Amino acid sequence: MIDVPEAFAREISGRENASGRAWIDALPGLVDQALRQWELTPSGAVMHGGVGVVVPVRRGDGTAAVLKISFPHPGNVAEPKALAVWAGRGAVRLLENDAQAFAMVLEQASRGSLRDVPDAVERVVVAGRLNRRLAVAAPDDVPSLRVVAEGWAKEIESRHRRLRAPLAGRLVGRAVEACRHLAAEQPNLLVHGDMNFSNVLRSEREPWVVIDPKGWAGDPAYDAVYLLRDRWPSMAELVKTLSYQLGAFAEAAELDRERVMRWVQACAVKDALWSLEFGESSERVSMNEAVAGIAC
Repeated sequence: MIDVPEAFAREISGRENASGRAWIDALPGLVDQALRQWELTPSGAVMHGGVGVVVPVRRGDGTAAVLKISFPHPGNVAEPKALAVWAGRGAVRLLENDAQAFAMVLEQASRGSLRDVPDAVERVVVAGRLNRRLAVAAPDDVPSLRVVAEGWAKEIESRHRRLRAPLAGRLVGRAVEACRHLAAEQPNLLVHGDMNFSNVLRSEREPWVVIDPKGWAGDPAYDAVYLLRDRWPSMAELVKTLSYQLGAFAEAAELDRERVMRWVQACAVKDALWSLEFGESSERVSMNEAVAGIAC
């Protein structure tokens, strides 16, 4: 029986409250059940992300793979559906799936990620080319990015009214307009939805493959938001650098640069207002405001 990593147990219990604590208690048994179900042998230490644990395993034929079990949340439902559609094309292969248990057996990829590549432009170009490969017709039963864009517009408007925030009115108005425009024009393409550099891994089968998709139907330009979002606070000469990298991503992904920028600007305004409401640092608010002001 596995030992659940303490940091992961605290994160899930804190975020999901009673249901999270109950799931953590049941998790060793869920892992054992999956090992028996698919005749897997553990072959390494338990790892984890923000929503699930990953156990390196050997399959019955001796090949290496990983067992992933995620917290049963609506946001995790579409992951195996997306992986099944991609069938290893730019993504890890889905080998087994138990939708009820939120358990999957996946092809094993390298631990080296796109985050380890030192050249910033090379990182976004690799991600952009993967984004283009993954943009295939979405299955009928995955959530739509139209809902995301509509939700952002409502959140930005309501939070701005409630806070009477000092954020420039033109930025707020432009963000709401961008969200409504994006919501009205959504293609039916499969989108990763959390394509940050840590979710792009090296592979022996292909140079790079993605892991941990959210699986949205809509505009592939959305992936630009999470690709660079966690790096905004550390970018030197922020506006110039970010604008260039987003442009390089758009070109590599064969996307409209303006749509890429609109997603990013809207998210930056949303994040700035969230930071104001929940008392995050003024530096973070200012950084998001600078991102929101990048010219298309």
